[in-house]
Amino acid sequence: MTFFLDRLSSEAHPYFKTIEHLRVSSHLFIRRDGEVVQFVPFHQRAWHAGESMFNGRERCNDFSIGIELEGTDDQPFEDQQYEHLAQVTRCLLTHYSTIPQKNIVGHSDIAPNRKTDPGPYFDWKRYHRLITE
Repeated sequence: MTFFLDRLSSEAHPYFKTIEHLRVSSHLFIRRDGEVVQFVPFHQRAWHAGESMFNGRERCNDFSIGIELEGTDDQPFEDQQYEHLAQVTRCLLTHYSTIPQKNIVGHSDIAPNRKTDPGPYFDWKRYHRLITE
């Protein structure tokens, strides 16, 4: 969690020294058990996307909401994560009614040369079905 708060101690592990220059945060983090943790208010910028582009616009941190799912690219996500992600998404789509559903994408879509998440185990069809229920 300290990683997403941009508070990771570079002294905790040798690898952390190599990434200490990165600015990292996220609006939300959804744990494997479905718990939703908010780090940054939605109206403020989080540093989740980094160098990125979407629909011809650069700097996605300036105009997007970052939601991180606990997990890795090589394992399926949990039912609770999908359920809570869908609940959050429905709330955001209601509040930000001008956002088309087609603009909900993964980090791999906005920074394909750098990011791979949510990865091949994320079930986009399931997620889209859940947010339209």
